[in-house]
Amino acid sequence: MRNATASHHATHFTVVLALACTAANTAYAQDQTAEPATAESATPVTAAEAAPEPAAQPRNYALPALEILGFDFLLNRFNRRFGSSRDDYDVSLGSIRRNLHSSWGVDDDPFKTNQLGHPYQGSMYHGFARSAGFNYWESLGYTFAGSAAWEIAGEKTPPSRNDQISSGIGGTFLGEALFRMSNLVLEKSDGVPRFWREAGAAMISPSTGFNRLLQGRRLDTIFASNNPAYYSRLQVGLMGTAQNVPGTSTQVKRNEAQVDFSLDYGLPGKDGYNYRRPFDYFSFQATASSANVFENVMTRGLLLGNDYAVGKSYRGLWGLYGSYDYISPQAFRISSTALSLGTTGQWRASESVMVQGTAMAGAGYAAVSTINGASDRDYHYGGAPQALLALRVIFSDRSSLDLTGREYFVSGVASGRGGHDNIVRVDVAYTWRVYKQHGITVEYLLNRRDATFPDLGDRTQSRGTVGVFYTLLGHDRFGAVDWR
Repeated sequence: MRNATASHHATHFTVVLALACTAANTAYAQDQTAEPATAESATPVTAAEAAPEPAAQPRNYALPALEILGFDFLLNRFNRRFGSSRDDYDVSLGSIRRNLHSSWGVDDDPFKTNQLGHPYQGSMYHGFARSAGFNYWESLGYTFAGSAAWEIAGEKTPPSRNDQISSGIGGTFLGEALFRMSNLVLEKSDGVPRFWREAGAAMISPSTGFNRLLQGRRLDTIFASNNPAYYSRLQVGLMGTAQNVPGTSTQVKRNEAQVDFSLDYGLPGKDGYNYRRPFDYFSFQATASSANVFENVMTRGLLLGNDYAVGKSYRGLWGLYGSYDYISPQAFRISSTALSLGTTGQWRASESVMVQGTAMAGAGYAAVSTINGASDRDYHYGGAPQALLALRVIFSDRSSLDLTGREYFVSGVASGRGGHDNIVRVDVAYTWRVYKQHGITVEYLLNRRDATFPDLGDRTQSRGTVGVFYTLLGHDRFGAVDWR
């Protein structure tokens, strides 16, 4: 897919609004909570939250299909009128027939187009189906078909398998997280007027907002979150470069302002909460940066699995996770869509110390590039074994220490180029709660890329940054779950 520059800006603007809207709802909620709260004593449960999945309503199977096709048509017309590669959208019956009979290859569109624009486009497809009453797996089918329709009839260039993976699969992982967060804004009123909740939910998931406007209050009973335990955090601050090896990247800004939002949804240990549906547990993080718009957009969710307990002090869940990651620490970029086996749990180490964590290992399809290198189209794809270890140590209700490590080995498998990349990202942050939900965070972030290619030899790029942030915690503060 060759999105127009204008389309890139529209995507960036929409996602920034989504980030701000979710954070605003979190901020309003915390101002309504004067006393300390745990995940068990959070916002009073409404009927929609406590009830099981409502009885199935008649569903219109044609509605999401028509919405997806209509969205593709409007996007094609927009890019044809305002895009930088307008000829690519001059679609005809001849180009459609040619694409139907073409083999699927790999395109070289700009990195942000393929690795951020495509998953967001897929999330729109997913939201159309989810908000029309279809479950996750049915919505995945709509998303995958919608992506294929775009590759064949949305543009006249040959269809590409990398776009199909990022839109048709990565788009569902991102789309489900956005759908759930949109629904959470609607459910957790916390005194916020309905109009503003509807507006905020629509900014997070525009396709969900469109269907709510189209179908009215009929959608109020389509989805029930079952009142998950969750941890949310908004941070605003500055990051400065402590160590920098730019390699072939020609421009790196030493200092940058950042806005970061993260949410852990469906934390284990909540009595009565189960994991029967995909993404009943998920983690989402997005960081906006003054240096390059987005430093990261990352989500992972439990697709198939179950919860478990070990003694009286440990509660967890395990199974198959789906993940979409977009990471851009100025010197280089990596994006991955993957499946992993893993576990998420909470251990009550003592009365005042709790440890939450996730461990995952799996494989996916990834893309890697240098930022501000010779060309924005100079990057490669490959199969990518990967692993994640994330820990949060909570010290009573006063502070927390977060440690997250990620590693991606982007091989020459499925790339046709040979060589490989090994990428490591380590994030260490300490948060001190100063007053109510207001705190201060000190963070160190290291990103390192070691690349080996037959035509380039060995290359290294790394960047270490240190930052100080104002932190606004959600109403569950550090998210400790008490099952006793």
